[in-house]
Amino acid sequence: MIVRTLDEITDTDADIKTPNWRSKRIVLAKEKAGFSVHETTLYAGTVNDFWYANHIEAVFVFEGEGEITDKATGETHQLKPGSLYLLNNHDKHQVRPRTDMRTVCVFNPPVTGREVHDENGVYPIVREEDDLADGVTS
Repeated sequence: MIVRTLDEITDTDADIKTPNWRSKRIVLAKEKAGFSVHETTLYAGTVNDFWYANHIEAVFVFEGEGEITDKATGETHQLKPGSLYLLNNHDKHQVRPRTDMRTVCVFNPPVTGREVHDENGVYPIVREEDDLADGVTS
């Protein structure tokens, strides 16, 4: 059994900060659960273009408001506490929070915590085995 609190993750290597968002990685690939779980805050007034070409992501909004646009269709949906969106088709999307928006995100396959969005907003596939082969342990 694993039990963690956000306070334990704050300001560690599992707490990723960017100008547009902050993501606390609660469960990562190293736990071998088959998914990863993150608490992510998207900052008010930012424009966030993402495309998880290698992952399926579910996002549950529990605080704040904004909108998400499917970049393929132009369809826009309003987001508020209680909203969930599932990027089940590797959808290119844009998220625009009107207020700070706190979410819980689940990724499959799980992320390791070392991924960085590329110029298209894509996370590469990074496996724990890659670190073991390179002699890196966490």
